[in-house]
Amino acid sequence: MTLRDELWTVAVEQYGYVTARNAAALGVAVIELGKLAARGTLERVSQGLYRFPEWPVSANDHLMEAVLWTRDPQAALSHETALAVYELSDVNPDKTHVTVPKQRRLRRQEYPPALVVHYQDLADGQVGWWELIPTVTVATAIDQCIAARVRPDLVLQAIDTARRQGRVDEATAVRQRRELAEADR
Repeated sequence: MTLRDELWTVAVEQYGYVTARNAAALGVAVIELGKLAARGTLERVSQGLYRFPEWPVSANDHLMEAVLWTRDPQAALSHETALAVYELSDVNPDKTHVTVPKQRRLRRQEYPPALVVHYQDLADGQVGWWELIPTVTVATAIDQCIAARVRPDLVLQAIDTARRQGRVDEATAVRQRRELAEADR
């Protein structure tokens, strides 16, 4: 199996993207990614992030790219972005929200303009998957939006929709409605 084939196997699960961390996990020196990019086999997206140019473009590419851009294996879509992808409310974020662990520090001058990075230590049960992209759970996304003071009508709509769809239990919905009312005072 060639290096390209090994990287392709990883890229299949990541919307055509591979990272320097992925290469290292395969025992491949990061310099090899640069060589593949120089030959046109990979496109360099940003530092340590590459994409196979022949991979079909999809509407969700920017979401996977945002998570991988952080270079943190615990990064996940969060806040309003999670509400939007779960289709829980009419929220329409103009930026992609990603949460990384508190100890991970990214320099603000590095941030892509369409990205908001939040710092929070998430438990294993607070992160799931949406369309193969790590994403906080529905309950966690709503809790984050309450804490971030997202428009209360949008958060309430998300709570009601999540409850109606069985994505949060009644006790969680009651707690979230109470916290939303308290935050709105």
